[in-house]
Amino acid sequence: MLVVAGVLVVGAVAFVVLRPDRPAAVAGARPVPPTAEVVRTDLVQSTRAEGRLGFDGSVPVPAAPGSGIATWLPAPGAVVRLGERVYAVDNRPVPLLHGDTPLWRELAEGVDDGPDVRLLRANLRALGVARNLNADSDHFSAAVGDAVALWQERLGLAETRKIRPGEVVVAPSDLRVVEVRATLGGALPAVVATASSTARVVTVDLAVAQQGLAVVGAAVRVLLPTGETTPGKVASIGTVATSAPREPAAGDGAVAATLPVRITLDRPEAAGTLDGAPVSVEFTSDTHRDVLAVPLVALLAMPSGDYAVDVVETRPDGAWDSRRVVVRLGFFATGQVEVEAPGLSAGTRVQVPAR
Repeated sequence: MLVVAGVLVVGAVAFVVLRPDRPAAVAGARPVPPTAEVVRTDLVQSTRAEGRLGFDGSVPVPAAPGSGIATWLPAPGAVVRLGERVYAVDNRPVPLLHGDTPLWRELAEGVDDGPDVRLLRANLRALGVARNLNADSDHFSAAVGDAVALWQERLGLAETRKIRPGEVVVAPSDLRVVEVRATLGGALPAVVATASSTARVVTVDLAVAQQGLAVVGAAVRVLLPTGETTPGKVASIGTVATSAPREPAAGDGAVAATLPVRITLDRPEAAGTLDGAPVSVEFTSDTHRDVLAVPLVALLAMPSGDYAVDVVETRPDGAWDSRRVVVRLGFFATGQVEVEAPGLSAGTRVQVPAR
């Protein structure tokens, strides 16, 4: 016979504990009741927030100085990798180089040393046209000129041994085209296209009141639209709050302020090709480490207001006994509860309701 042993209320959630009558010690070979093990574990409480899955960053692709006619343009969603053409002007490909500073002057033998020369040397080495070139030098040597000429030959360009501003696009990483602003056959606008990096990122607009949940470097779980979860880490937290009106139901004209939180995925491939998809992110809000825990359904509400568990002990002959142990409750998380009681230890079996 099932009886209602009591109601456990934690915060705003009520747990009704349904338990079978407490078994008496017997000497017969009755089946042992369903049990669960008392475990020593870390209990983690999480808070869920909604976010958007996309690609990181926004990079404008500028047109070459002097403009020209667009003779080839990428398609939105296309990925442009190191050395590949980003677009073509007057039938001349404009390839991608990696770096943080755009080229602002003509680079050729005799030019003053500088960080732009170092950037070019590093890219020529990565492109395989000068594998023995020292990438740590700022000097445009004859060897650099040779490498530039070889690269131009491979691109089908005149071998001038020099690079002028606008003949390459410099970006921090490979690019994913988001929007093309130029028109094939038309004059190039100031910005040919906008792009992002190829890195997957989740953006969460986290309520300012919850900003303590997000810690740079902290682990999170991301729930994808497919129903799968994948681990991630908090990469950055914005410092400028954005305000938006509350739902009309609030009725007080107040605004809700949020901070942008950027999250990277430990396994980007898990996100597939999804872009702009809604996702949920679980932030760790509290953790109790190395505690004894039992399933919440193992608790018995006592008339005194205390809570207890029934410890089940099996004898060698197959018979079993049970004893009721009053426990002190602690932290609640993911269907488990922290407990403490004399004589209760990891590995002890406690009775739980039959499924």
